[in-house]
Amino acid sequence: MSSDKTVRSGLRVLLVEDEIMVALLLEDMLAELGHAVIGPVASLGKAVEMAQSEALDVAILDVNLSGKEVYPVADTLAARGVPFIFATGYGNGGLRAAYRHLPTLSKPFLRRDLLRVLAEACPAKHV
Repeated sequence: MSSDKTVRSGLRVLLVEDEIMVALLLEDMLAELGHAVIGPVASLGKAVEMAQSEALDVAILDVNLSGKEVYPVADTLAARGVPFIFATGYGNGGLRAAYRHLPTLSKPFLRRDLLRVLAEACPAKHV
């Protein structure tokens, strides 16, 4: 889905990313857009815990966290009805088949890429 709309500011975004430079870049971009960043979280266990307990509007999930796949976090968010975006250097082709239809932020990315996937993940939150 292509959209020129932007997502309203003020979203609570769970950021799950173990590469510190990528996490800092995403955190800065999200803050500049007016969103509250929950995290960043670098471990699978902590990410699952936060996905279960935090009030969230959307999440950005690095697919590979120190060699562990992030799918338990995705499953937790899906069960709660929280939309999420995968971040990966392999594109959506590197995702499990059941998840390939979801918004994917391909690394490396630009600000406009982040805006696009947020709009895809949160269509009801457009301004």
